[in-house]
Amino acid sequence: METLPEPLLLRILSSLPAVDLILVCRLVCSQWKALIDGAALWLLKCQQEGFAGQEAEEDGAESWQMLYFLNKRKRNLIKNPNGEEGLEHWVDLENGGDGWNTEDLPGDFGKDFPIEDVHQYFVSSFGWCSKAQVIDLRAEGYWEELMDTVQPKIVVKDWYAARCDAGCLYSLKAKLLSENEDVVAEFESDTIAVPQDNEGEWNEITHTFSDYGPGVRFVRFEHGGQDTCFWKGWYGARVTHSSVTVEP
Repeated sequence: METLPEPLLLRILSSLPAVDLILVCRLVCSQWKALIDGAALWLLKCQQEGFAGQEAEEDGAESWQMLYFLNKRKRNLIKNPNGEEGLEHWVDLENGGDGWNTEDLPGDFGKDFPIEDVHQYFVSSFGWCSKAQVIDLRAEGYWEELMDTVQPKIVVKDWYAARCDAGCLYSLKAKLLSENEDVVAEFESDTIAVPQDNEGEWNEITHTFSDYGPGVRFVRFEHGGQDTCFWKGWYGARVTHSSVTVEP
């Protein structure tokens, strides 16, 4: 039986879903297996989906297949990051003053958020308020070998703001945890103080974990804040659009 020229076969295979390539097409014959295990096919798929430029070369990445899968899986692993489901998926660690509340943007004495599809935020009170989520990486599709050998970047981001008429305090903590929830790596911001009579602008804080070593199975995200005027109600730090992503 006459076989297709390899460049044409690569082009055809690159149009198929990645899961079918791995689970079905790879088993067809030795030629298909070699092509699917090779770099050229996955570089082509990366280029087709905008994960690599047209000038990229086969030896330009350690694994184009891994780069492809990491880009395809990339998403925010924080559930309910903007407060549209109240406090669902968050664990209250401290609920000082009147505790956490949610409000619609821009809120009283607030500014619009710089990203259009964010419509709500969490707001803290006159006593320290903090809340957390723990992300199970395996449950989210990041298998053990990937985390132990590739050690993809884990990027933590958060946004905070104060009311224009009230000062606030804010902090962010993130930890990479092992199977037994021992700390493998951690980040803790300074306690950030926003003065009263500020501009109400939203500020982004970010930290990237890399080269953290084997054994990471969970990510723990925690942030908190309060106002510095000690006014009853919800005049403290506002937080929204929190995110944890696993990236190439």
